[in-house]
Amino acid sequence: MHASRRTLLLSLMAGALPWRSALASSSASPLQLPTLYNEATDPAPYLVSEKYDGVRGHWDGSVLRYRSGRIVPAPAWFTARLPRTPLDGELWLGRGRFDELSGIVRKTVPVDAEWRQLRYMVFDLPGAAGSFAERAMRIREMATQTAWAQLVAVEQAPVADRDALRHRLAVTVAQGGEGLVLHLASAAYRAGRSDALMKFKPELDTEAVVVAQHPGRGRYAGQLGALEVRAPDGRQFLLGSGFSDAQRRDPPAVGSVVTYRYRDLTSSGLPRFASFLRVHDAL
Repeated sequence: MHASRRTLLLSLMAGALPWRSALASSSASPLQLPTLYNEATDPAPYLVSEKYDGVRGHWDGSVLRYRSGRIVPAPAWFTARLPRTPLDGELWLGRGRFDELSGIVRKTVPVDAEWRQLRYMVFDLPGAAGSFAERAMRIREMATQTAWAQLVAVEQAPVADRDALRHRLAVTVAQGGEGLVLHLASAAYRAGRSDALMKFKPELDTEAVVVAQHPGRGRYAGQLGALEVRAPDGRQFLLGSGFSDAQRRDPPAVGSVVTYRYRDLTSSGLPRFASFLRVHDAL
């Protein structure tokens, strides 16, 4: 990939987004955040897990928070079962069920029957000493000791080489998974973005701010035709696909942040085959 395109891609995927401060509260906890896997990277030093399409949940030992730092309105019985150790993971309902999950965890008054369906997929111990391989072992031991089906240690496994990694990605996606996450096995815990934590997906996704709503034509007359959005580098472009009928009738508001998918970047640096995915979770 051309250097300038690669730079822009990294800025889209991993750069600081100017609207993050508006989304996050001042109590947001410093967590590890992934960069994009570069296929020139040897995956052998990494431990690989499935990338769960859930809602990030940071347990600080007494309070469960979203990535933004806001408190998750989880039932008291749910948080009472969690260890006193800080945990990082995903609240997860199952493959392809993100929208349903998001509706459950957003409710100010939690519904016990719904929360009993969730699993807390734990993949790290924020601030803990030792390498990631050692932390992953402690997570497995903790899950075993807790003996609670809703607290799950995310399975971490090595891969021999790039071919093995691509094969695992293909199998995961074929089974309905979103992608993979690579953790550098030797890495100490460090908040922020670095190549110690990378995501590997068949399609890329990132966020943009809605700057305008364009009306539809033909079958979409009277509804949304496309969203005009602005990327972190200031470029503006249209998202015209990926919307449900309900979203076209009641589209994301101007000023909101949306997540979109794309294949790669065009020669001009714009996302190719960009498609709306969801309103970004600012929880």
